[in-house]
Amino acid sequence: MKFFGLIFLIISLSNSIFGIRFYVKPNDKKCLKEEIHKNVLLTGEYNLHEAIGYTTTVHVTDTRGHTLYKRENFAESSGKFAFTADEYDIFEICFTSHVPASVHNKQDREVSLTLKHGVEAKNYEDLGKAEKLKPIELELRRLEDLAESIVQDFAYMRNREEEMRNTNESTNSRVLYLSLFSMACLLGLSFWQVLYLRRFFKTKKLID
Repeated sequence: MKFFGLIFLIISLSNSIFGIRFYVKPNDKKCLKEEIHKNVLLTGEYNLHEAIGYTTTVHVTDTRGHTLYKRENFAESSGKFAFTADEYDIFEICFTSHVPASVHNKQDREVSLTLKHGVEAKNYEDLGKAEKLKPIELELRRLEDLAESIVQDFAYMRNREEEMRNTNESTNSRVLYLSLFSMACLLGLSFWQVLYLRRFFKTKKLID
């Protein structure tokens, strides 16, 4: 029973669907960040609350500042975007609300954003029609992609574990070397102090 619970948890984590609702102040910008693995498809669908005279800009960038999606000053209340990550990165999705000065009683703009990545981002209905797959074949294809996604997630976690272990080992080695160096410096300073005091006392003829 625990085994099936673990499998269900893994599948639930692999089917990544993220939905959020937030507000953007007039002539202001609000950004969200999403972590995506390499070669993973990300799709986004956004809906804006109707507001006469308001326009919006949506801008998606990576950590290097490259633009992956940009739609400027549009008056429509909905839209979609999609891209595949070339490498593991954290992507920033920004919404900017533009309100002209002629609009009175300016209000915050409500935004609903739904993000999907991995298996959930793929449109299997279109895939089935394009490849003329039977329903059972389409479901097997989806399960195959899901299994591959799970394997990739485990491989990523294992790589991260190895990186953290290597970092810890490197840090421990550096701390050990620093400690040995500090001890050597202290021993050297103590030896020098003993020699200096001995020479000083001899000069003062306090000792032979």
